Amino acid sequence: MHVRTGDTVLVIAGRERGKTGQISRVLRKDERVIVGGLNLVKRHTKPRPGVAQAGIIEKEAPIHASNVMLICPACNRPTRIGHRIFEEAGRRRKVRVCKRCGETIPAKPVEG
Repeated sequence: MHVRTGDTVLVIAGRERGKTGQISRVLRKDERVIVGGLNLVKRHTKPRPGVAQAGIIEKEAPIHASNVMLICPACNRPTRIGHRIFEEAGRRRKVRVCKRCGETIPAKPVEG
């Protein structure tokens, strides 16, 4: 999958088109992602003992991974992803690369 947890993405299709957010969860088996604060749906929950809240709650629904595009941390623009293999100290490492500016995309997103 071209995106990972913590990546900032732009939604390119659907009801939330044009909005950006950070990926909070990746559902690999279903090829879907959950973007924080986007694609909110209302969930009707019954009152049960031990459940924090009953009634109508809003939660984030998954979006298909093909409907989001990674925003490159270097050039701050939506981009496609390429891969390059680097050799460091005899070990091979596959890294993600921005197709627009050519910069490597860090494995752990930059906090900021």
